[in-house]
Amino acid sequence: MEEEDENSNDSVEESQKLEVGTIVMCRWRDDVYHKCEIIDWRETKEGNWDYYVHYLEFNRRLDEWVSAERLDLETVETKEREKKETKEGGEETKKSGTRGARKRIYDEINLKNDEDAKLAALEKEHEEITKVKNINTIELGRYEVDTWYFSPYPEEFAKCDKLYVCEFCLKYMKKKKTLNRHKMKCDLRHPPGNEIYRNGNLSVFEIDGKKNKIYCQNLCLLAKLFLDHKTLYYDVEPFLFYIMTECDTRGCHMVGYFSKEKNSQEDYNLACILTLPPYQRKGYGKLLISFAYELSKKEGKQGTPEKPLSDLGLLSFRSYWTQVLLEILRKHRGNLSIKDISEMTAIKTEDIISTLQSLNLIKYWKGQHIISVTPKVIEEHLKNATKNAACRIEPKNIHWAPPTPVSKKYK
Repeated sequence: MEEEDENSNDSVEESQKLEVGTIVMCRWRDDVYHKCEIIDWRETKEGNWDYYVHYLEFNRRLDEWVSAERLDLETVETKEREKKETKEGGEETKKSGTRGARKRIYDEINLKNDEDAKLAALEKEHEEITKVKNINTIELGRYEVDTWYFSPYPEEFAKCDKLYVCEFCLKYMKKKKTLNRHKMKCDLRHPPGNEIYRNGNLSVFEIDGKKNKIYCQNLCLLAKLFLDHKTLYYDVEPFLFYIMTECDTRGCHMVGYFSKEKNSQEDYNLACILTLPPYQRKGYGKLLISFAYELSKKEGKQGTPEKPLSDLGLLSFRSYWTQVLLEILRKHRGNLSIKDISEMTAIKTEDIISTLQSLNLIKYWKGQHIISVTPKVIEEHLKNATKNAACRIEPKNIHWAPPTPVSKKYK
C-alpha cells in the first residue's frame, strides 16, 4: 500500500510539470485568472516547478515567472488535439499535406523579396533568443525599476535577478556595495557630450556613438530592458544619441533618450526612443519627439521615425502628430495642402495623411487627398490632445547646427 501511495504521489508531481506551449489559466496580480502560454520552466531548490508565462491578452512586457500554485491545472490545454486532427486525415493525407504545406511556405517566401524574408527570419530568431526575461529589476539612481524584456548583458551579469546601474555613466554591477564604491570614484554628473538644450531644469545632451562608445553601448543595453524590438546594442558608431535630463544640485538625471543615424538615406529623424518607466506619463515622450523634429527643421528636411514603432512609440508619435496638426489647422484657416503642412512641421506627408485619416479629417477626391474639417471639430479634438500642451520645446534654446548645409525653407 505504501509503495502504491508513493507511486501515486510521483505521478501527481509529474503531472504538474507542464510542457512549453501549454495553455493554462494563471492568477495575475489583480487576483483574476487570465489565459497564458507556458514559455519556459525551471526546477526550484525545493523540487517544485516555476513557469515563465506569457499572458495572451497582454503585451510581452508583463511576462513573468510564476509558481505552480498560481496556475489552475484544471484548465490545461495542450496541443494534443491538434496532433489528433492531423492524424485523422490518414497517413497519405498527412504526407501530401506536409508536401503541400512546404510548397505553400516556399511559394509565400518567394512572393516576398529577399530583404523581407531575411527580416522575418531575424525576427523569429530574435523572439526565440529574447523570449525569457533575464534580469527582473534594476536600481538606477533613486529608483528600483521592474524590467520588461530580455537584454543581452554579458553572461556573468545576465543571470542576476537585480542589476545595479550608475545613473550617470551607466556602468552596470552585480552588487550594491560595488555600486557604492563606484559612486565614490565616478566623477560624471551628467551624460558625456555637448549640452545643446536647456530650459529651466530640463537639458538635452548630444552624444556621438563613436566618441563615447562604451557609454552608448551601456545605454542600449539599459534601453533593451524596456524595448521589445530593439536590435542595436554594440554597433553604436553610426548613431547620435540625445539624452534628456532633469537637473538638480546632485546632477543631471536621465529621463529618456532618442537615437538617430548620422546619415539616413530614408530621412529617418529618429531610430529608437525611450522614456524610462519612472518618468512615463509626464509628457517626456512628446518632448523627445518634438526635439527630433526641431532638429529636422534645422537640417531643412522632413523626417519620420524608423519603422516598425513599438506600441508605446506609436502612441507617442500619433499623439504628437495629432496635436501639431490640429494646432496648425486651427491657426491657418483657408486652403492648406498636405505639402504646406509638411514644410511647416517637418513631418513627412505619409505620417500627416495617416494621422488625419485616424481623425477622419481627410477625404480622397479626384485622385488627391483633401483636408475636410470645421473649427468646431478641431476644437473637440484639441480638448483630448492638449493634456501636456504646457510642456514644449523652445526652439530658441536649442544651440545646435547641422553638419551639412540646409535648405532655406526652415530658416
